[in-house]
Amino acid sequence: MRPTAAHGARRRVVALPLAALLAVAGCAAPAAAPASSSGGTGAPPAASVRPDPADVPFLTAMVAHHDRTRVIAAAAAGRVTDAELRTLVAAVDATEADELATMRRWLAAATPSGDADGHAGHHAHPGGSPTADPDLDRLRSAPADRFDAVLVAVLTAHQRRAAALARAHRPAAVGAEVRDLADRIERSRTAQIQLMSRLPAARSD
Repeated sequence: MRPTAAHGARRRVVALPLAALLAVAGCAAPAAAPASSSGGTGAPPAASVRPDPADVPFLTAMVAHHDRTRVIAAAAAGRVTDAELRTLVAAVDATEADELATMRRWLAAATPSGDADGHAGHHAHPGGSPTADPDLDRLRSAPADRFDAVLVAVLTAHQRRAAALARAHRPAAVGAEVRDLADRIERSRTAQIQLMSRLPAARSD
């Protein structure tokens, strides 16, 4: 049967939010591009930022959270069946890898030992052994026909925590760069949650 015009229109309507929300969600560009170093009085490059001690706990918590996001993305590799969800997960992983690099540079500048993770303690790194996490265990044990739904549920809850952490720190942030990062994280994770809520998998968990 030939697809009708209405069917084609519906497919275009479904596809449009993905591209639009990926842009809104901060998944289309580097998270913290360095400012120009030529003249002017602009902000220093991201690599040279030394965060205020009051901002270090937030950055440390976000490093741990981003590490876990990347573990979730690694656990999803090769198992996601929905094309839009697969694209979103890849974009989220790339965005958070960029943000991680920025935050680790800042933390290294803030700590005498140059420890890029500050006092984050034991947390998961992609390819490493993650700490106990019921949500991650649930994701890894999900059957193939339920994997997308479980992933959406786990990633939505995970990104909701990131948005809440960023929202709480933004008004208290001392450094302008850290405040901008908190604002960007809150807006992007909120947009990601909205996008996931529109996917078919969100309605089947």
